Order: sequence, then C-alpha cells, then structure tokens
Amino acid sequence: MARSSFGKLSRDKAKKEKAQAKRERRLAAAEEVVDEPVADRGDSRSTEELLREIEELHRLYDEGALGLDDFEERKADLLGRLSVD
Repeated sequence: MARSSFGKLSRDKAKKEKAQAKRERRLAAAEEVVDEPVADRGDSRSTEELLREIEELHRLYDEGALGLDDFEERKADLLGRLSVD
C-alpha cells in the first residue's frame, strides 16, 4: 500500500483550511445581510426592478459570465431587498 508524501498531505491540509475559511466568510456575510434591517439599506428600487436584476443575474450565470459564489451572494442580497407585503 502506497503512502502519501508529506507534500501531498500538506497540500490537502491547506486546501481544507482554505475551504473552511471560505465557508466561514460566506456564513458571516450571510449573517450580516440577515441582521441588517431592510429600512436601513437605502434601496429605493421597486420590486419589479429587483426582479429584473435577479433575472439578469441568472442570465449572466447561465452564460458563464458570473461565478457561482458571486451569483449566490448577489442573488441573496437582491432577494433580501424584496419587500414582502
């Protein structure tokens, strides 16, 4: 049975640490969006405008012009700005 080299183990550990740090940043950003009151966002866009922006985000993601992380972050922000009546 072949054993992994120290270099490979080191790379695997660094990769896992980087992924964990990314998860923590995304969770912290999501908490900031949730904690921020809607009235304090200073967004005067209408629901229709926000929905059009979400459609545009989907189009850009489908075309490959927008990465998954950016897509999810921007979409969550826009959905958080929608007012529910």
